[in-house]
Amino acid sequence: MGLYQNRIVVKVGTSTLTNDVGKSDLRAMDNLARVLSDIQNMGYEVILVSSGAIAVGCNKLGMRTKPTSMRMKQAAASVGQCSIMYLYDKFFNDYDKIIGQILLNAEDIEQEEKKDNLTNTFDALLEMGAIPIVNENDSVSYTEIESEERLFGDNDMLSAVVAVLCRANKLIILSDIDGLFDSDPRLHPNAKLIERIDRIDESVYSIAGGAGSKRGTGGMKTKLQAAELATAQGIDTIITNGKNTEAIYNIVKGFGAGTLFKGKQR
Repeated sequence: MGLYQNRIVVKVGTSTLTNDVGKSDLRAMDNLARVLSDIQNMGYEVILVSSGAIAVGCNKLGMRTKPTSMRMKQAAASVGQCSIMYLYDKFFNDYDKIIGQILLNAEDIEQEEKKDNLTNTFDALLEMGAIPIVNENDSVSYTEIESEERLFGDNDMLSAVVAVLCRANKLIILSDIDGLFDSDPRLHPNAKLIERIDRIDESVYSIAGGAGSKRGTGGMKTKLQAAELATAQGIDTIITNGKNTEAIYNIVKGFGAGTLFKGKQR
């Protein structure tokens, strides 16, 4: 079966949703809700994969540093997920949009019956005009937080899995930098943005550094892994700066923004 040409998955990370002190960035969340609502009004089906639960929960619980124990991370995730969904519901409601929450575990994708049920849920929400908001179920799942043998790794890979599952035409990963550069722009001011990559190989991976923002878990390497998974199924994947949500308009219209990883022809 082919891809749904009007279906897009947008992934937003902790670094976009929170400010430098770890609190929710309300302006960023409002801008994201406004743009995605407008994109839906243009005739697109939108799925949002959102991080941020642990970081927001840590702040709300008064934790000065990110917890190291599993039980404290999961407690923070439980509190933070409530806060994030409350804010999403508020902001999307301002633009007359309905959201639905989907929390996933690895077995939801690995077991065929659960995967079919999940696909049906996504399709039903989209058919009714709702915007599904997806996160891994951090409060009960240890795989996303700790395990090295994990399916998702973090929400970059989760967004690619969701894009493949839902047969989206585009995956847009909102990052804390403008895209993939030929060297780290935070260390090298003359680094140049790579606008298009047709094949992800070892030379591309060699450009990627370590983890990105201290509030998130994913660096450029995990984004490349997500792009490799999605493009293998023909899904165009774009990495762009999450602080400039207006760029999503250009992306859905086929114009350049960030780095495009071209989906393979199938």
